[in-house]
Amino acid sequence: MTPDRLSKCLSIIRWTPSTLARCLGCDVSLVNAWLNDREEIPVKAGAWIETLATIHEKAEMLKPVGLKGKRFS
Repeated sequence: MTPDRLSKCLSIIRWTPSTLARCLGCDVSLVNAWLNDREEIPVKAGAWIETLATIHEKAEMLKPVGLKGKRFS
């Protein structure tokens, strides 16, 4: 996984680098190093993030429409 793809995946799943770091149990400085191409993204981490992004993209297509602005009264 490239830093650009990692950034795109984080955008797709609506996560910040801090959120990813918490999920992986690492420090946010490591995630920032991946994003800035100072440290290689481990293959397993990249595969996991890619899988999450794919699932989120698919789920987005199933999101119900017509709920925007609706309230419970």
